Amino acid sequence: MRVVIVDDDALVRAGLTMMLDGTGGITVVGEAGDGAAVPGLLDRHGVDVVLMDLRMPGVDGIAATRRVRARPHPPEVIVLTTFDADEHVIRALRAGASGFLLKDTPPGRIVEAIRQVHSGDPFLSPAVTRRLMARVVADDGAYERARAALGRLTPREYEVAAAVAAGKPNAEIGATLGMTLATVKAHLSHIFVKLDVDNRTQIAMLAHDAGLV
Repeated sequence: MRVVIVDDDALVRAGLTMMLDGTGGITVVGEAGDGAAVPGLLDRHGVDVVLMDLRMPGVDGIAATRRVRARPHPPEVIVLTTFDADEHVIRALRAGASGFLLKDTPPGRIVEAIRQVHSGDPFLSPAVTRRLMARVVADDGAYERARAALGRLTPREYEVAAAVAAGKPNAEIGATLGMTLATVKAHLSHIFVKLDVDNRTQIAMLAHDAGLV
């Protein structure tokens, strides 16, 4: 798994690189101190996952995440944040991030997060999730838009979307709903198109806005 680390603090970058490089099949192929440098790194390296700080001078993590996810066959993005950046995390998830972590997350959990998003499943820090759920207030019309979007799904697709929003991986969804793994993946492909999203975290955000979570 090829990883790029984006953070304006050189000590944070060095610490993450030292911790991750060569651990559990992970290779750090590049670092950047500003979101503006990320496209160049992605052009030069085959990147699977980007660890993205949110607060940076120049191009911040939210804008950089949006640009990364707009690329053809983009890498997954995990944003790094602190408790006082909850609102920015929500915006980053809407921009296409696959998960988020606190900067004081233990090394093993960071490795687990990289592996999980690389396999296609989101990784949401439980502590931050609880704080976000307590604080987030949907913007005007978000509930109606989310309900209308989910209304485009078939009943079976709706069940799959609800399971994704509950954090279940594909294998568990299949076992719960009596589907093969291939059928679950086919439903997910249709859901991505109908909801105009490109990852599971965005499905969960829609389900939250619609009051399903």
